[in-house]
Amino acid sequence: MARVDGRANDEIRPITITRNFNKYAEGSVLIEAGDTKVVCTATVDEKVPPFLRGKGQGWITAEYSMLPRATEVRNIRETLRPSGRTMEIQRLIGRALRSVVDLSALGERTIWLDCDVIQADGGTRTASITGAFIALGDAIRNLKDNKEIETNPIKSYVAAISAGIVDGEKMLDLRFEEDSRAQVDMNLVMTDEGQIVEIQGTGEAFPFTRQDMNDLIDLAFKGISELVCIQKKLLLDL
Repeated sequence: MARVDGRANDEIRPITITRNFNKYAEGSVLIEAGDTKVVCTATVDEKVPPFLRGKGQGWITAEYSMLPRATEVRNIRETLRPSGRTMEIQRLIGRALRSVVDLSALGERTIWLDCDVIQADGGTRTASITGAFIALGDAIRNLKDNKEIETNPIKSYVAAISAGIVDGEKMLDLRFEEDSRAQVDMNLVMTDEGQIVEIQGTGEAFPFTRQDMNDLIDLAFKGISELVCIQKKLLLDL
């Protein structure tokens, strides 16, 4: 089956990353994965949440939002209380980034990662993780350059991508049109060493086998390896 955008089943969408997208943030990128576009900013806050005060370690947390006209139909702006989906995604982003950072080497400070979707065509959470890591890397470099930390607290690179079964075929990096009719939908977060941080997998139309899962993980590993190569080219001296 030919994909709408002509990609092979194991091919990721074209990726464009613009660094220093926001002149005020300690780290910022615009990440474009096909028609999905997310602005990721990193802000260094010289304090930690109450539960970490006096413990000599830092914290990394994330917020995620989708602009009202990021999709074909206008979404209601979340001004008072985030939806359950939004809460779940921002917790995922925070977990993914904390998994590869030595928080004790960060000092008693918090790095906020704000991921704002300005255009959505599937894979907004995975693009947010991939882009937020680059923004985080730039914020860490800023702390090192200013001699506010001595060592680099980042232990590994981390990126994320989707994979799924659509019309019986296993595909990598699903667009919205593919995701909306997928029989199996998975989001995977991995490090540059191939270690799994998180797997979110759902049999939307029918249960799937362990072999199906393994095949989708292999697809995701290929895609994430390509994303990490892009990250490493941008963060050469991290």
